[in-house]
Amino acid sequence: MIENMISSDPDYENAVQLLCTIPGVKHDSAVTIISEIGIDMSQFCSSKRLCCWAGLTSGSNESGGKKKSVRITRAGIYLKPALVQCAHAAVKSDKSPYHKKKYESLVKHRGKKRAIIAIARMLLTAIYQMLSTGEEWNPSDLYKIDMPESLAKRQKDKAIKQAMNLLPKEGLLPLNEPLAS
Repeated sequence: MIENMISSDPDYENAVQLLCTIPGVKHDSAVTIISEIGIDMSQFCSSKRLCCWAGLTSGSNESGGKKKSVRITRAGIYLKPALVQCAHAAVKSDKSPYHKKKYESLVKHRGKKRAIIAIARMLLTAIYQMLSTGEEWNPSDLYKIDMPESLAKRQKDKAIKQAMNLLPKEGLLPLNEPLAS
């Protein structure tokens, strides 16, 4: 029945094909994800809200300055297992080692279970971005997702400052200095 709905609506079919570009996400997983979150991402203000709704964020149980629990929330009873399954597949994928490298670095500090949840959250963040923009999965752009404007401006200013300091050291003049004649 769900397959009939997806095949009859080109928007859903395109969304499923778009999600299948992510390593670890196959057709059945993409259908499960789309059936849970839909294709309209305007209902979620940001990918953080979507991750919270899916139950991939840690709960906040703090009292008197002491943290009592940092377990993930119990939401997303169908979506969370599908994303964890996709995360396991993405980590094992040799086609695109991006998630595998991220997982290996996270396992050292967090352990296997928390690392898989972090990869599942990365996948959901990428899915949010893809469904919002309509672009295919591209790991080189993942660091830009949900970056605040002030942070992006600071990073750009820092890069410009470093480049301006490098030019005199390399014997080149900065572009804004007049040439001495």
